[in-house]
Amino acid sequence: MTDTLLAAFKRIQSMSDFQTSLIQIAFYGSYFCFALPAALFIKKRSYKEGVLLGLALFIAGGLLFYPASKTMEYWHFLVSLYILAGGLSILETSANPYIVQLGPEATGTQRLNLAQSFNPIGSILGVVISKFFILSELRQLSAEERSNMAVEDLQAVQASELAAVMGPYVTVSIILIVIWILIAVAKMPRASDDSSASALGLGSVVGRLLKKRQYVWGVAAQFFYVGAQIGVWSFTIRYVMLELDLNEEQSSTYYIAALVLFTGSRFACTGLMQFFAPRQILASLALAAIISCLLVALVGGLVGVIALVAISACMSLMFPTIYGLAVRGLGDDTKIGGSGLIMAILGGAVLTAVQGQVSDLTGSIGYSYFVPLICFVVIFFYAASVVRKPVAWRA
Repeated sequence: MTDTLLAAFKRIQSMSDFQTSLIQIAFYGSYFCFALPAALFIKKRSYKEGVLLGLALFIAGGLLFYPASKTMEYWHFLVSLYILAGGLSILETSANPYIVQLGPEATGTQRLNLAQSFNPIGSILGVVISKFFILSELRQLSAEERSNMAVEDLQAVQASELAAVMGPYVTVSIILIVIWILIAVAKMPRASDDSSASALGLGSVVGRLLKKRQYVWGVAAQFFYVGAQIGVWSFTIRYVMLELDLNEEQSSTYYIAALVLFTGSRFACTGLMQFFAPRQILASLALAAIISCLLVALVGGLVGVIALVAISACMSLMFPTIYGLAVRGLGDDTKIGGSGLIMAILGGAVLTAVQGQVSDLTGSIGYSYFVPLICFVVIFFYAASVVRKPVAWRA
């Protein structure tokens, strides 16, 4: 739902692409800030308690959308998203290494891909909800038309639209209260990372991690991947609107198609890992994504839209595969190492803002897709070169 908010707030409050990208800065900046504290928390407590803490923050952030819709202040929504995303950061920091460690290390990447194959189902549901309950409620008034309205009339229109934004977030939060209770009472197995390593100093752990080339480049690859993913998806609706002359609700159908393709491709790639090495699949899809970005940026029209949708198929396995490859062999340092990979989600904030700036400066959303293209080049290098030679920086 959050990715669609960029198009929603651009319409509601007549913002630039860079101003709307503050949504992703707040969202993914929170991932960066909460990941390491989350790792330290679950080292002292447990993965299950980390999941519960993450859900609690998510619920709090979602419920704060209600007062934000009443004040109608953009920064109130940003604060709500920051808290909500902090909960997600803790959830990811807890759940991802937990899944990797619940079985043999050799199949950890495949296991994480399987688990994360279900995430896009939630993503699709989120966009469908946004399409029918948020985007469909937006008044098709241009920025110029809104600026010419009487203050009272404009506020009435914005109040109605912001109430539509608030509804799904509050509803999801209420549902998550039930899920929180179910997880609280469930018995969950403990993973193997419960050794005395938790008593070791953070500095020594970080020092060991920095000596592992595959891990360090994995963090970099994750930073650029998340930047690419969020940039591709954040501006999908706006790109389709301009290239096919559609409105937000109509354009969201293409976003849903991208997420459906993303979901199907993730299940397919998980199956392919029985026959091909994860790094081989990762390199191939990164190369395909580079070609697709070129079509989006330079060709446009229906061809550009199709290429934009196709990028989602290429991205499908990237996050869990980079994560699984990067934490391979970390042993007792997995929790702290995993938090570094979650902190790399900051790329979604930094690079989406860069993409928004490129769009504003060039006057072309198409040209802004050179930003994710560069990101996929980094991922290709990681898969084709670094993972193939997973040596330490020094002996």
